[in-house]
Amino acid sequence: MSPSDSPTDEIERLTRLLRDRDAEIARMRAEATGAEALITHLRLTIAKMRRELFGQRSEHKARLLDQMELQLEELEATAAEDELAAEKTAAAVGETPPLSAFPRNKPARKPFPAHLPRERVVLPGPDACACCGSTRLAKLGEDVTETLEVVPRQWKVVQYVREKFTCRDCEKITQVPAPFHVLPRGFAGPSLLAMILFEKYGQHQPLNRQSERYAREGIALSLSTLADQVGGCAALLRPLHDLIRAHVLAGNRVHGDETPVPVLAKGQTATGRAWVYVRDDRPFGGHDPPAAVFFYSRDRAGEHAERHLHGYGGILQADCYAGFNRLYEAGRKEGPITEAACWAHARRKFFVLADVTAKARGKLAVIAPMAFEAVKRIDAIFDVERKINGRVPLERLAERALRVAPLVADLQIWMRTERAKLSRHSEVAKAMDYMLKRWETFARFLSDGRICLTNNAAERELRGIALGRKAWLFAGSDRGGERAAVMYTLIQTAKLNDVDPQAWLADVLARINDHNIRTLDQLLPWNWKLSAQKLVA
Repeated sequence: MSPSDSPTDEIERLTRLLRDRDAEIARMRAEATGAEALITHLRLTIAKMRRELFGQRSEHKARLLDQMELQLEELEATAAEDELAAEKTAAAVGETPPLSAFPRNKPARKPFPAHLPRERVVLPGPDACACCGSTRLAKLGEDVTETLEVVPRQWKVVQYVREKFTCRDCEKITQVPAPFHVLPRGFAGPSLLAMILFEKYGQHQPLNRQSERYAREGIALSLSTLADQVGGCAALLRPLHDLIRAHVLAGNRVHGDETPVPVLAKGQTATGRAWVYVRDDRPFGGHDPPAAVFFYSRDRAGEHAERHLHGYGGILQADCYAGFNRLYEAGRKEGPITEAACWAHARRKFFVLADVTAKARGKLAVIAPMAFEAVKRIDAIFDVERKINGRVPLERLAERALRVAPLVADLQIWMRTERAKLSRHSEVAKAMDYMLKRWETFARFLSDGRICLTNNAAERELRGIALGRKAWLFAGSDRGGERAAVMYTLIQTAKLNDVDPQAWLADVLARINDHNIRTLDQLLPWNWKLSAQKLVA
């Protein structure tokens, strides 16, 4: 620093250099992911050409092609996401990076919804009486039979015509600005983008299958094109994911769980993890909206849960996963999280041993009467809990003290008495030990009316991923897993609030770029639903 330079000037110079470095890093990352996507695209093209020339040799080769297509999908979505991030970073420093885009009882049928349009097809009555032949007929009324029908999806191109005018006095040409697009250089409208996103993450339809279906409808949208749109939308919607995360962690109690997610790695499939944390205050009469936030990690290490719940200090309703243990320690910087165990998880261990149907199928050789007794005792507790679901914490505590606490105490005494008669190698003994060693966490719901008996709220949110794995087989990359976490957060939170995810996404995508960043919470599903209800009223 020269003697004439002030500290303020030096700080500004260093800040400018830091911004320039960030812009260069973002540009290089975008170019690298774009090049990787191009290489994968060329490899896939070569593999397809070889298959056309020499024929299909095995089902294994067909699966490899599907894997390459999914990997290409994730890479191109990543490239689009990085490109958008690079453009935003460059814009912050006043630059424009030279980047290229890249058998059962039948249920009673309910009436069809009243909002559906009705098309009347009048079947003409007789001209003469079928009995006597008289033509003097008088109408008594009519019977209407309704049949539900669907009109095939209709595609359309919206043309925005911008008229030009010239001034005859000064010859200046005037024209309104170009129309808004959801993504830079975008061609797809918000409703189309919302459909693509919901099909992929809400209905578990990979982009290659979507592309094939659209082609059959006469619309050529390649996998690369669709992946580019998905990557851009994921980056655009990420702030809503962050707002939902903040809302979830602001709750006094959250449910937590995780599930394996196969991830495509080099030459093999690794096992990543999808994590979910759910806030749902409705079981104890809370009025705050429910929400679910998802995260992705490459492994199951406990450090991920610590990062996800950084700053949280309430109740964590979860199974007894060792990775959560450091969150419950008294020396935790933000204070210990209160652990609440899941009775459904413990019951399941006894139910497997007591399931008579499973024995009939030959899965287990011996019926465990103690396990059967444990299930009956636990079910009696569940029966009481169902009746107090939705009531405020004080009422729940009073009812639990009167009716549930004696059942829990009897269960503990019975379980300790019977456990002393069993070998430590007994399966029933292991199921008992699971509860007895953690009895304090299982009995904690008796002293806090906010705690639920189970962690089913989190397990329900992960059910979609478990079902989806049969469709998409695996995530294409770690970045693809992170993108999926963002979209699952948005879609599952919308469902929790009885909001149509596709309709909500379409409206949000149409408005988010022009929306004030300080009032972005207005676009969250529960606020969006409230605004829509006010407009209808």
